[in-house]
Amino acid sequence: MKNNKQIIWIVTALAVGLLAGWLLFGNGEKTPNKPSENTEVSNAEGGEIWTCSMHPQIRQPEPGECPICGMDLIPLEESSSNDPLVLEMTREAVKLSNIQTTTIGTKTGTNSTGIRLSGKIQPDERLASSQVVHVPGRIEKLYVSFTGEQVNKGQKIALVYSPELITAQRELLEAAKLESVNPQLLEAAKNKLKYWKISENVIEEIIQSGTIKETFPVFADESGTVTKRRVSVGDYVRQGEALFDLMNLYKVWALFDVYEDDFSKISVGNKITFTTPSLPGKTFTSNITFIDPVINPSTRVASIRTEVTNAGGKLKPEMLIYGNLENAKGDKGKNLTVPKTAVLWTGKRSVVYVKVPDMNVPSFSYREVELGESTGDAYQVLSGLEAGEEVVTNGAFSIDAAAQLNNQASMMNHNVEVKGEKKEETAPDFSSETPTAFKEQLAALTRSYLEVKDALVETDAQKAGQESGEVLKSLEAIDMELLEGPAHMFWMKELKSLKAHAGKLKEASDVEIQREQFDYLSQALIKTLKAFGVTNNTFYVQHCPMANENNGADWISAEKKILNPYFGDKMLTCGAVITVLDPDYKNPKAAQTTNSTNNTHNH
Repeated sequence: MKNNKQIIWIVTALAVGLLAGWLLFGNGEKTPNKPSENTEVSNAEGGEIWTCSMHPQIRQPEPGECPICGMDLIPLEESSSNDPLVLEMTREAVKLSNIQTTTIGTKTGTNSTGIRLSGKIQPDERLASSQVVHVPGRIEKLYVSFTGEQVNKGQKIALVYSPELITAQRELLEAAKLESVNPQLLEAAKNKLKYWKISENVIEEIIQSGTIKETFPVFADESGTVTKRRVSVGDYVRQGEALFDLMNLYKVWALFDVYEDDFSKISVGNKITFTTPSLPGKTFTSNITFIDPVINPSTRVASIRTEVTNAGGKLKPEMLIYGNLENAKGDKGKNLTVPKTAVLWTGKRSVVYVKVPDMNVPSFSYREVELGESTGDAYQVLSGLEAGEEVVTNGAFSIDAAAQLNNQASMMNHNVEVKGEKKEETAPDFSSETPTAFKEQLAALTRSYLEVKDALVETDAQKAGQESGEVLKSLEAIDMELLEGPAHMFWMKELKSLKAHAGKLKEASDVEIQREQFDYLSQALIKTLKAFGVTNNTFYVQHCPMANENNGADWISAEKKILNPYFGDKMLTCGAVITVLDPDYKNPKAAQTTNSTNNTHNH
């Protein structure tokens, strides 16, 4: 009874203490970033998940700070999608990223027969010329000395010393003395000099003065701009050798790209008006004079050409131009367009993010689209989007970065399982029956492999080839008799693949070919280590989603730090650790049959 009273008194005292504490401190400000114990218990009991507004891949059972950016975690709102193509974000993240969307629809052109075009200014190839020297000799002086200099027809451009001309002048003077006896001899001497482009006046001057000229000037045959200088002072040139390449820019070509869908709407003679950002407010007008008969197989476009008089040289080659084909054939049409700010370019693929309607939390769907021609601040949509969809026009990069960190579909990682299920391992599990000696031999092989990896990180093809020879030696040193049954058969198949790709890597001199073989070598070695296990070692399987033409590639490293062997210093830190191979690694068991152990990269 006495004990019961003591318990009652203790409980009562605790209750009074808690009540006093609440009265004294309950209405005060709570310490930042330190939730109350009752809140934590409530969260744990309710199964609430906490996440980061900027890094939605973070999932924790209690509040705290984001391990990536240090921001306070917030409660995760109810998820409504398991689709790896859909990224769910918190409303706070949407605000912080300043994500804005636009509903796309059909855009009817104001000009019922107009086609928007883009292109470049190019020189008129018919006005190109080479300035040659007509007499052999040594260049004593150049009056035109740099690329881009303007040359006018008849302008003195060089001074040449020619022993052949000196000899010809002597013959001329001797023939002049015998003119009364043999006038044909004098005429032949004059014609020899005329053949070398020496004028009649200069020839008569030599005869009258009786003095031999040691150097002769070279005059420009055509006007134009110097596009390439081929000689320097002191060079010896042969007759007919080019001194300069010239391009006359008084008339230029305006070349526009036309998609094959629009070929039926254009014809020679159509009028095109165009502008260039280099000359704001200036509009040029021309007519189509030529349509390229060949389509570019990569871009699916053909060029159309107009000719423009270039008074004052305002239009310069390679200038970007934007034109409108005013009198194109065809009826009024409607094209679905998407703002340019919505598009993420990834080479052949173009990516946009579409807001998913009727979701409990802000959700954005990854979408690959096919685009057509540029129309001002938008692109024509050929496939991938429908009218009325809401696309992200500001903040798409933030969404894509979050998706990539969350291992969801992104422009750098588009090869994901649609159902979100991870692919099963294809390697069998022989780790429990593999002798320690064999595992140690595999570790030695892996260390040789790491030297190849380091050489490719440094983009050193010669070193990579040499270290591949060490890999082959390590393979020869492995005792296959340590294995029996299915394990032995599996190793024989992998050994063949390892030797083949290490041998090709050793023989290759091009580093990109070596990296391709290194990918296959890595796949075989990773499968081998997973199948047989490791002992007293820790290796990290790392993955780069951009390698192998954006299909991704793996490699093995002895440390967590990412040093990418597929790109070297171009993208040294691109990648992530996906598997840790240590003595505790457990490989998901697969069927240990001969058929299931075939290597998929027998090249």
